[in-house]
Amino acid sequence: MRYTVTAALIYANGPIHIGHLAGCYIPADVFVRYLRSKGEDVAFISGTDEHGVPITIKAKKEGVSPQEVVDKYYKIIKDSFEDFGISFDIYSRTTSPVHHQTSQEFFRKMYDKGFFDEIETEQYFDETAQQFLADRYIVGECPVCHSPGAYGDQCEKCGSSLSPTDLIQPKSTISGSAPVMKATKNWYLPLDKMQPEIEKYVNSHTEWKTNVFGQCQSWLKQGLQPRAMTRDLDWGVKVPVEGADGKVLYVWFDAPIGYISMTKEWAEKTGKNWEDYWRDKDTKLINFIGKDNIVFHCIIFPAMCMAEGSYILADNVPANEFMNLENDKISTSRNWAVWLHEYLQEFPGKQDVLRYVLTANAPETKDNDFTWKDFQTKNNSELVGIYGNFVNRTIVLTKKYFEGKVPTPGTFEEIDTQTLEALKKLPEQIGDSVQHYRFREALAGMMEVARLGNKYLADTEPWKVKDPERVKTILFVAHQITGTLAIVSEPFLPFTSRKIMDQMSAKEWNTTGAIPTWSDAGKTDLVPAGTTINEGGLLFEKIEDAVIDAQVQKLLDTKKVNELEGKNVPELKPTIQFDDFAKLDIRIGTILEAEPIKKSKKLLKFLIDDGMEKRTILSGIAEHFSAEEMVGKQVTFIANLAPRAMMGIESQGMILMAEDKDGSLSLLQPHKKVWSGAPVS
Repeated sequence: MRYTVTAALIYANGPIHIGHLAGCYIPADVFVRYLRSKGEDVAFISGTDEHGVPITIKAKKEGVSPQEVVDKYYKIIKDSFEDFGISFDIYSRTTSPVHHQTSQEFFRKMYDKGFFDEIETEQYFDETAQQFLADRYIVGECPVCHSPGAYGDQCEKCGSSLSPTDLIQPKSTISGSAPVMKATKNWYLPLDKMQPEIEKYVNSHTEWKTNVFGQCQSWLKQGLQPRAMTRDLDWGVKVPVEGADGKVLYVWFDAPIGYISMTKEWAEKTGKNWEDYWRDKDTKLINFIGKDNIVFHCIIFPAMCMAEGSYILADNVPANEFMNLENDKISTSRNWAVWLHEYLQEFPGKQDVLRYVLTANAPETKDNDFTWKDFQTKNNSELVGIYGNFVNRTIVLTKKYFEGKVPTPGTFEEIDTQTLEALKKLPEQIGDSVQHYRFREALAGMMEVARLGNKYLADTEPWKVKDPERVKTILFVAHQITGTLAIVSEPFLPFTSRKIMDQMSAKEWNTTGAIPTWSDAGKTDLVPAGTTINEGGLLFEKIEDAVIDAQVQKLLDTKKVNELEGKNVPELKPTIQFDDFAKLDIRIGTILEAEPIKKSKKLLKFLIDDGMEKRTILSGIAEHFSAEEMVGKQVTFIANLAPRAMMGIESQGMILMAEDKDGSLSLLQPHKKVWSGAPVS
């Protein structure tokens, strides 16, 4: 069987986070690694989506060109995936020349066949910037919650889906001016006319996951509407027809074609025929995505392929729900995320720990939650306590009793044969779960192999057995379990699987010297007697509380920053006349002495040189400044404020401060030293 497996193209406007990994990349990688171990012909394709408004918005925010943005994040994303062990055959990008050519050819063929409807509509236009505005370039007051700054497609405060015309007092984010409505022509895919054919396709796949099939049925029940496949933008794939100046292909038209163009790139480099993977009806196309991409992969992209006429349609579209973080929705704009490139730096060599936790908690049927405490528990209790413990005991006992060689077994007792019979069944069960996209279930099956091994050693207790021949049999059986564990772990924990195989000289397990594959798993003579056991450290290490506390604190710091950024500047006080302001005598004074006030947490007492005499001023800043650090500083103070008694001491003025969002205070000081008593005007 030949498979084309794709993982969603992510926008190249930021790094990868754990939500992306749990959503589609880890499930896709597990599936592909399993297929490869079965000997199947697989092309694993993905890359970055480098067109569309999110890219241009990021470029505008960073003050660089869109190309600079995508170049920067493509490298970060690609390197992170490689370091994490996601085994793409190619990870490319939609700004490549072959992608532009492929997308234009795809559009042109549909255009020549008359599939598009040319429709003129009124859209918002920025007269100052002289360009049409995409939804995200329009902001205004939300008509639902009346929050300012809602986008033309969504209010991020209340979550309401919007259209640009819904906004109250809309304005362009480019120039700040109010946009006007202007006529423009675009090319629409008539999904309404294609609905019967699309329904037939979707309804032929009742085996799809409930969330996928259900969302498709919801869209179909509402009735499909024509959708524009072009946009009035200057960043993207140019529309290859006359009269389309200033227009590019809709990002969700060209993005899925990226799977095809990237397959072409891979085939060119490897000598493959790309058409085998996209035009052969016997090839299975599997699109791994997150739930927010279901409509595009299950309705729009198939409709495009039906219209074009020469490409296969997806056999399955496994989509996970969302992964939350510490009981809060992951948000890139709020920096509420665990970023993969940061994880790899802060947890070197622990790729498989994160792969394990995200698979064990995969949001396969509903949204799920990642917490650092659960991450620690799964590592310490399951990977260290169960998986690593079994492998380590098997290897340590072999080195202790048999000089690092797998012993030749003696007579098999009932517990040995029962254990080996149980072992035989597990690889098939794990594989069946993978093939049906039940990856949490498959991972539990992998751990069942380790649990079987632990139970076997606990029941047989070879360290207590006096008969050397019996110990040989026990450890021989333990090595068969370990060998199978290494094979079935490879899709889930590839780095750990490699460590075990290297430590157990896996190339000695057969006469060909080839690494064992899935068909070898469960064999009762998988690891031959006499196999050399090499030196190797522990597979997993316990993660201490301090490490986890640091990660939790990192998130708490992020939350604090978000809260502060959400604070608004206080409203202005009522207007006063100049004469009112002129009554204030504001001066610069020099602090000569400073001391805390007994029984007060907030007050400091200052002796200040005001240029004419020395005066006492009390100020409630003790929680922000020490008395010692204030001596010698020049401060701004109100000199003609009526004296006020505090803590039995008369204060003869008020020191002025600026309060930041977090409540911290800053002194208002002249940028250079001036004479004491200098007036502020």
